[in-house]
Amino acid sequence: MEQVKQWYGRKMYAWENKLAFKSTNRVVRPFDWGMEWTRRWPVIPAALMDDDPEAQLRLLNDAAIADSAEFYGYERPTDFRVEGDMLRFTSPVNTPFDENNTVHARVFPAKNSKKAVVVLPHWNASIGQHAALCAGIAKLGITALRISLPYHDHRMPAELERADYAVSANVARTIDATRQAVIDVRCCFDWLEEQGYESFGIVGTSLGSCYAFLASAHDPRIRVNVFNHCSTFVADVVWKGLSTQHIRSGIEDQISLDRLRDAWRAISPVYYMDKFAGAPKKSLFIYATYDTTFPVDLSKSAVAHVQQRKLDCKVVVLPCGHYTLGEAPFKFLDGWHICSFLKRNL
Repeated sequence: MEQVKQWYGRKMYAWENKLAFKSTNRVVRPFDWGMEWTRRWPVIPAALMDDDPEAQLRLLNDAAIADSAEFYGYERPTDFRVEGDMLRFTSPVNTPFDENNTVHARVFPAKNSKKAVVVLPHWNASIGQHAALCAGIAKLGITALRISLPYHDHRMPAELERADYAVSANVARTIDATRQAVIDVRCCFDWLEEQGYESFGIVGTSLGSCYAFLASAHDPRIRVNVFNHCSTFVADVVWKGLSTQHIRSGIEDQISLDRLRDAWRAISPVYYMDKFAGAPKKSLFIYATYDTTFPVDLSKSAVAHVQQRKLDCKVVVLPCGHYTLGEAPFKFLDGWHICSFLKRNL
């Protein structure tokens, strides 16, 4: 039995690596503190040290975590509009890229439904990905909104081939993109509320799972959660994950993992566990045994934090990896777990 397990593991890791390196357009970009991205953040401490960007970011992280309701707060959009099957509105977070400042969310309506979920795709998801999941959710009588994440598909600046500005070697821009994603997602629930929906859930995959956790921690309306891959720290995923080695290549000569973890505290789920526990929620955590992008120890740690707080959660561990979760037969198992959980609990 042990030999079979080892053989299966080798096969799975080989398949995972093959899928991970299918993309050949990854760009190693230079390290940058990106302090210009912090100027519009709402929690600016009085005693900033302009001559020391790392110390300045430390203070900003302290302030953001201490007043995260303000950091992830926003003014409700007033220009919601539906064009065909697309909900569009102006993001409350303004960036230098016009394309990125309009939020796009494809609507998969369910007839006579008061239930809705917002679906957050994975990093670098193409425009059509997660559509089948959303269609399946709608068939269950739950309206689904598939949001385009910052710097993805419709929102990608012309200079990019990948969503490099969502997670990158630019430290503060990565924080800003995360803040924008969380706020944009919360705005989707504002629109759903205006349409008369009453029961809300969220489904996030990979990077979308991180965004979904932060949104749910800061929005008590979100009562049912599905975290498809999970982790405690953003920095550890970037540093150790297979799909982000090009980012590590751009930063490891300039910053250590401990320092990067410190600089990205404000966007790491582990710092909001108590806030997440502050409102009653039901959650499904899915992770994979052979995940080399969200290392398994990080997923186990995230689940342990939730279980220590005795929160209402279900944990599913699938015998595949990060990329292989999107392949048959695992994508069908994953979809079944997601849809059945939503059907039972929303």
